[in-house]
Amino acid sequence: MGHVKVKVKISNVSRAKVVEVDAVVDAGATLTVIPRRIADMLNLRSTGKTVVETTGGRIELERSRAWIELEGKEEIVPVLVSDIIDKVLIGVTTLEVLGLQVDPITGKLKEWTILLY
Repeated sequence: MGHVKVKVKISNVSRAKVVEVDAVVDAGATLTVIPRRIADMLNLRSTGKTVVETTGGRIELERSRAWIELEGKEEIVPVLVSDIIDKVLIGVTTLEVLGLQVDPITGKLKEWTILLY
């Protein structure tokens, strides 16, 4: 499905401080990844660790939750915090929660109906 560049607003769950950053929607990624520097700036609280598979092999990342606003839609979603990845990657789980998907024809995000079952 590819990659789409977007502007995204991110905060902690209390929305005490909001940052707007450039991000890449990665339709091949499951979860959203936030660089450590942004997570620290927003005081994202760690909820544990998880091992993930990357193109470079397996790595362990912290789990957290963050408020995300994308294309005028907002929600608190699970995220991963990375010391390695230096940009925000929006994964499919976040897109699904927000009712968005990548349009393979236009290469942009579009709304879609969330599937119940």
